[in-house]
Amino acid sequence: MKTVGLIFQLSTQLIFFSAGLIYFIACEKPAIKNFQALHRTAVIDPDYSDTVIPPNIAPLNFMIKEPGEQFYVEIRSTRGPVIQIFNKKAVVQIPLKKWAELLSQNRGEAIQFLIFIQDQTGQWQQFQPIQNRIATEPIDSYLVYRLLKPVHNLWGELGIYQRTLENFDESPILINQTIDKCCINCHAFCGNHPDRMIIHTRGKIGVSMLVATNREVTKVDTRTRFNSSPAAYPAWHPNGKLLACSVNKLVQFFHATGESREVTDLASDLILYQVDTNTVTTVAPISSPDRMETFPAWSPDGHYLYFCSAPRIESFLTAGQRDLGQIYDKILYDLNRVRYFPETNSWGELETVLAAAETGQSICFPRISPDGQFLLFCMARYGSFPIFLPSSDLYLMDLTNGHYYKPAINSPQTESFHAWSSNSRWFVFSSKRRDGLCARPYFCYVDDEGKVAKPFVMPQKHPRFYEHFQSTYNIPELIQEPVKIGWRTFSDAARQKALVARLDSRIKSVDEDEPVESFWQPAPHQ
Repeated sequence: MKTVGLIFQLSTQLIFFSAGLIYFIACEKPAIKNFQALHRTAVIDPDYSDTVIPPNIAPLNFMIKEPGEQFYVEIRSTRGPVIQIFNKKAVVQIPLKKWAELLSQNRGEAIQFLIFIQDQTGQWQQFQPIQNRIATEPIDSYLVYRLLKPVHNLWGELGIYQRTLENFDESPILINQTIDKCCINCHAFCGNHPDRMIIHTRGKIGVSMLVATNREVTKVDTRTRFNSSPAAYPAWHPNGKLLACSVNKLVQFFHATGESREVTDLASDLILYQVDTNTVTTVAPISSPDRMETFPAWSPDGHYLYFCSAPRIESFLTAGQRDLGQIYDKILYDLNRVRYFPETNSWGELETVLAAAETGQSICFPRISPDGQFLLFCMARYGSFPIFLPSSDLYLMDLTNGHYYKPAINSPQTESFHAWSSNSRWFVFSSKRRDGLCARPYFCYVDDEGKVAKPFVMPQKHPRFYEHFQSTYNIPELIQEPVKIGWRTFSDAARQKALVARLDSRIKSVDEDEPVESFWQPAPHQ
């Protein structure tokens, strides 16, 4: 019986090998002697044209969105091999090894996609070459993101994954199927390195923060008498010993027309979690009773904590009124910062970096380039949840002079969460520009003068991937090396009893007559 099975298996493999050999022979380069030169470039999807790409990016596979009977593509640069692809379908899948060799030999050079199409009469047409440039600087090799369905406030299957940007390998870091289908939300790394990271969870296993340091994972409950809400939107201090987080009272409601979802923050403060002592603390400039503070971000030298701040929700409401429908679109957030002195663990005065009164818009998600030169942030028409706002766009500020501008990388749809590569020459951001529903990761090159190249979507093995994949990419983060902690280690830690954080004895508790937890709801997914 085993012998029969083995013969069948070998026969099947031989059939597939023979079919592949016939296809390979049939798909040799056609003899294109006469062709009609067109005065435009071919339409391709994804749109990998007129941009700058990393020298270590996976093949930019694409579909040719032009009618034809046969398709021939040459990919060439100044040095190295010419990649030739012939197909009777409009699918261009570039050999990984040849592509990597071509990029590595041509850093700083142009790269061309030369496309030929044969029409129904047998006439070949040559389009104008599609031009891109290969940067000299690489992008961090790994992207970490959360995958989830574009839902309102429920989750069934979601997880945090890492993707190798130099090829198409993807692996799970933690999936909620292993922890009773609980929610997995914010994740953050210390300085583009995976050896210090956190993941937040909530659900049947409890509300907690998984703190991973040196391949050990500790489950921490960050709620205290000061903050009955758990920590969110975390940011690591460069020393790896301090986390700045927000504690929020988020409420979700719906509209009858247009973008149905809306999220408003009823109140928020920033807290500081000291990893070594398991202590929650805060200071007056980041937890004012008159303001709502959120979205912390440290400067690369650790001397400034940037964050967004708006007047307390009560300032928009009349006495006893709780009608968010009348005021939600009037809440605008400023961009602030406060000086921090790590040597003495002391703080300076509050500064306004950019005021909403000046921009007329609400400022969210400040992220500073690792070289300290640029600040990337979102501005939307209102609020602090830009993922649901088509008005949300990206802006870039030069911190050497305070000048900011809106680069030509935005779309009519939502641009939201973003993160820098460790060399400050690349950033990734989430955009719903393809369909207005699912966020996809896009990459941009930025030079030392702040000029940003055209964004391009993360390449996939099959170029029609985004036509069929109905999950959204959430909180993309670039890291230099892969996360080496296995999903089982994270899962086991998530099931353990949480270490309860202690509150700094100098911090006053919240008003017991209005506990924070009475307002807190599970944060809606972004």
